[in-house]
Amino acid sequence: MGRELAQALPPARRVFEEADDVLGAPLSRLMWEGPEEELTLTRAAQPAILVHSMAAHAVLRERLGPVALAAGHSLGEFSAHVAAGTLSFPDALRAVRLRGELMFEAGVRRPGTMAAVLGLSDDAVREVCAAVTEGICVPANFNSDGQVVISGDRAGVEAGMGRAREAGAKRAVELNVSGAFHSPLMQPAQEGLAAHLAVIAFADPAFPVLSNVTAAPVRTGAEARMLLFRQLTAPVLWSASIAAMRAAGADRFLELGPGNVLCGLNKRNALGASCASVGSPADVERWTS
Repeated sequence: MGRELAQALPPARRVFEEADDVLGAPLSRLMWEGPEEELTLTRAAQPAILVHSMAAHAVLRERLGPVALAAGHSLGEFSAHVAAGTLSFPDALRAVRLRGELMFEAGVRRPGTMAAVLGLSDDAVREVCAAVTEGICVPANFNSDGQVVISGDRAGVEAGMGRAREAGAKRAVELNVSGAFHSPLMQPAQEGLAAHLAVIAFADPAFPVLSNVTAAPVRTGAEARMLLFRQLTAPVLWSASIAAMRAAGADRFLELGPGNVLCGLNKRNALGASCASVGSPADVERWTS
């Protein structure tokens, strides 16, 4: 995870070295050597994803022109704000590590789960969740047209999956997660994160960052602080965020860090716009040469 990038490109390597210094622990070793079962726990995965994303950004900002707009899916919103100068990298890294720990603890304290619902409209999924009486079930991620993730306690999500199938969903599949993210079950984590963010310096973003909570541009540091803590229990309005970026004129997207999930979603969310995933030296050369 990011090892080739760090070995080949000095700006990326410096990000990994700074991360290890800030955390006082060899996060880079865990990312590069595992064990995978430890890395995939949310308390480790969240800072790891931030570091990989910012390592890619450190390389790209030397090769590409200015960024017009940015957005990040859930955790990725912290990366977007670091890129925009809203948060320093060390402050964001410490906040994200705490965020992952708090979310993990909330998941242990109030176990929950999530499920992907495919083939229903956003409004249909909202109606499905509203009809659930067996437990907690809320929309968590509006990822693209026909792909919405629901979240809540197990009884509520299982009931929601059943109702979604009855409503005509093509599939309703439980996800392998450690908690009911972006649901009321994350309120204890939200409270802890809010207290931490309150003492961090936030600057106004150098360019607009689309908020998961509102799908609208964040233009002040105060607004960014408030929305980053609200995000933990609010649904991620991802498809609406991409639509807002397209309406503002965005026609080229770069997904920084591990994987290419967001570029996959852009096949629906931003039809006709280019999208490239950048997480390795080969990706950097491919999309900046």
